[in-house]
Amino acid sequence: MGTNVALLIPLFSFLAFLFLLMGKKWSKPVIAGMGIVATGLSFLLTLPLVWNSAMGGPPLAWQFPWLSIEDQMVQLSVTLGPLQVLMLLIVTSVSLLVQIYSYGYMHADARFHVFYAYLSWFTCSMLGLVMSANLLQIYVFWELVGVCSFLLVGFWYMKPEAKKAAKKAFIVTRIGDIGLFIAICLIFWRVGSFEVDALAKAVSSGQLNEGWLSLVAILIFVGAVGKSGQFPLHTWLPDAMEGPTPVSALIHAATMVAAGVYLVANLFFLFAASDLAMDVVAYVGGFTALFAATIGIAQTDIKRVLAYSTVSQLGYMMLALGSAGYTAGVFHLTTHAFFKALLFLAAGAVITAFGHQQDLRQMGGLWKTHRWLGVWFLIGCLSIAGIPPFAGFFSKDEILAAVYQAGRMDLFAIGLLAAFFTAFYMFRLFFLAFAGESRGQAQTKAVPTVMMAPLAVLAVMATASGLANLPGHWFDHWLAPGSAKTGVPLWLPVVAILVSVLGIGLATMMYGVRKWDAAKWAKAVPWLHRLVLRKYYVDEFYQVLVVWPLKGFGWVLNGWDRFVIGGLVHLSGWFMSAIGGLGSRLQTGQAQTYALISVIGLVLLFVGLTAGRLFQ
Repeated sequence: MGTNVALLIPLFSFLAFLFLLMGKKWSKPVIAGMGIVATGLSFLLTLPLVWNSAMGGPPLAWQFPWLSIEDQMVQLSVTLGPLQVLMLLIVTSVSLLVQIYSYGYMHADARFHVFYAYLSWFTCSMLGLVMSANLLQIYVFWELVGVCSFLLVGFWYMKPEAKKAAKKAFIVTRIGDIGLFIAICLIFWRVGSFEVDALAKAVSSGQLNEGWLSLVAILIFVGAVGKSGQFPLHTWLPDAMEGPTPVSALIHAATMVAAGVYLVANLFFLFAASDLAMDVVAYVGGFTALFAATIGIAQTDIKRVLAYSTVSQLGYMMLALGSAGYTAGVFHLTTHAFFKALLFLAAGAVITAFGHQQDLRQMGGLWKTHRWLGVWFLIGCLSIAGIPPFAGFFSKDEILAAVYQAGRMDLFAIGLLAAFFTAFYMFRLFFLAFAGESRGQAQTKAVPTVMMAPLAVLAVMATASGLANLPGHWFDHWLAPGSAKTGVPLWLPVVAILVSVLGIGLATMMYGVRKWDAAKWAKAVPWLHRLVLRKYYVDEFYQVLVVWPLKGFGWVLNGWDRFVIGGLVHLSGWFMSAIGGLGSRLQTGQAQTYALISVIGLVLLFVGLTAGRLFQ
């Protein structure tokens, strides 16, 4: 397939967005069908690209003059190498399944057409981001993705929590985007081009010193931290669960939050040139993986547990990239897209079954009434926990191997500990939702078939996608041709499996067979339970040290503007008005008054002149 045909991939979703905005009076099957068909066409056009790239075909490239800055022409650029093609496959496939699922989940919503319009606009923006080979172009689509996230998180804007979450997501991610914007400006200043290829040539030629490379790479990573929910800019992602569950699956599990990981992977040559930047990426990722995993063990909202799971898994990807595990990080991004989309969509089905109840303490007994839903959810849990033969085992094993081979034994231990907590909180969630008897008051409801079918497809992908790297590390050679794999100790995957099994076993004893009382464990260390439940008070910390001081400063500026600046303006106006009033009083229109004033003036003039002569 030629590059010109490939350019149609984001176009279908863009056209669907334009038409759906006008579709308020259309029937819901027509509205959903338009979004599904547009995404389906993009998916079908992606398949030949994947085949061509997998068979060793050259990357496709396309350029078109865009704008000029002095003597420099900025191009609209598209490059479709293995990484870009893989991301196209992930975005189009997951988006297609989410749009099918949304027909059942959002069917009763009054703004059904707006929801599908926003989904199509997001898909178009994400595809544009992936295909761009120009940093300025990447930044434009990067911000468009952020705008779509804001609109979808706040889709139920009538809820105060949704409005607050959307605003928080927009502001926090903008903080990270400032770093990315500064980095792009610095690159254009030193390299003279926005093209990723030009930057790669400048790095490989030694044109840029290591200090400058470290600064730019870390600034780019700041942008990735905001978009991918890494510590300390992670706080927006759990709150974004106020959006509809299909949004959580598409944007906050499989695609948008992975954009930061994709950005680091796409510019990996830049990070690899700086040891400091690699250390920053690795340690921030490792800390985030463990930090978020510990928070997940105490949450009671089913979607928030999965949200912190997403933060933790994104930390794993960053840990891999910072440990020179380029293919390991991208591999986990791929498998995570499928098993986390499965978990989020299955969670939406669980919420539907319990009458839109999200509190795990009010669930239970679903295994008896919704067996297939339980099977799909269990596959997702086993995959994320890293149990073979499911996909998460293979990608997580690659990450631990990369960290071990990099000699980062402290981060290796953190990775294992995070794997233990991951297995524990995911099976805690599973047992609370599916095991035992229902603890809620409402009767469980049937889940529509249109919502169950995408779960079956994602369950297959969450199982089979891990096999992509088995036949002679095919996935590694596709993404990074010529990359050499050093031997990995046989004990490493064994230890990883044992750690996960230990976490599952602990969750089974506490929440499955209930041999151990979880409440007693929490009461044994109440301060630790409270600390984890309150998410280490990070939000409160920001409230006290950031929000309140800025609000106070804003009040001071408002007072200065209102009372000082505004007071001076009102004073000058009053003064001129007083002068005008005095003048208007003098101008009475009576000739007698004017004659009297003239006489008085004349008398004063004579008195003044006489007094002056007397005192000479």
